[in-house]
Amino acid sequence: MIRLDPLLIAGLLFAVLVVLVVVRSVRIVPQARARNIERLGRYQRTLQPGLNFVIPFIDRVYPTIDLREQVVSFQPQPVITEDNLVVEIDTVLYFQVTDARSAFYEIASYLQAVEQLTVTTLRNVVGSMDLEKTLTSRDSINSQLRGVLDDATGKWGLRVNRVEIKAIDPPKSIKDAMEKQMRAERDKRAAILSAEGQRQSQILTAEGDKQGAILRAEGDRTAAILQAEGQSQAIDQVFQAVHRNDPDPKVLAYQYLNVLPQLAQGEGNTFWVIPSEVTAALHEVSRAFSEQLPRSAATREASSSDELAARASEDAAKAAEAAAEAVADAAQAG
Repeated sequence: MIRLDPLLIAGLLFAVLVVLVVVRSVRIVPQARARNIERLGRYQRTLQPGLNFVIPFIDRVYPTIDLREQVVSFQPQPVITEDNLVVEIDTVLYFQVTDARSAFYEIASYLQAVEQLTVTTLRNVVGSMDLEKTLTSRDSINSQLRGVLDDATGKWGLRVNRVEIKAIDPPKSIKDAMEKQMRAERDKRAAILSAEGQRQSQILTAEGDKQGAILRAEGDRTAAILQAEGQSQAIDQVFQAVHRNDPDPKVLAYQYLNVLPQLAQGEGNTFWVIPSEVTAALHEVSRAFSEQLPRSAATREASSSDELAARASEDAAKAAEAAAEAVADAAQAG
């Protein structure tokens, strides 16, 4: 049987004790973490990130506290509004531990304390609002919650950065009524927009018709003015030509007789009264054809040679007639 040397056993035990003391005296804290130390039951200090040394079996090191910003989502809580409607509100809290000593010694469980404080504050804030204001005032509710929570949790070594309302769920009957109201509002806006479109279309059509009528009237007026000016100029030229040439009354009577058949060609003219001026016109025309019209000096000068030729032809005609008569007499005598 092998017997161990007592000195060897003592040396082994001492080596194990030294290793245990070294291990218990060294603490490595990760970044953004903190650990509180109590020495003989009293708070000693807070270990900072990095390598730290403690007195083994005398200093007690507590669990690590996370100093990073944390996000906590609480379960939906029933809240009664001012108009006695129960709504389910789901909140999200963003907070950070700024003092590890206060977070450990001032409150037993800061997460539970923050949750209960959020619920009570939310009920106080929403209890003073009706349902419509609650649904449309999320930013105001968030701001009030953050202010109250930040003031209350400051002594716990916490800092509330943000409070967000994730969801507000009213009762199902209220949801149905709100959906009907929203549908009615959408239908109303659609009808208003359709009516506005028809109104604008009718206005634009009326404006177009108005402009078209104005342009057509202006065109007709311009055409009538131009036509009247043309007729006026034509009448003026005829009038000036008549007065410049000083026509004989017989010519005017002849023109009057030429116009009479045109007056009688109307579709409904079954009975026509001959005016008294017709007899005077006929008298003038008959006298014009029975009397020899005077010729102007230019006509007399131009037809002087024609008169001589006419006389010669008349003499020749008379001679021919005499010869014909002589032939006829000779034939009768034979």
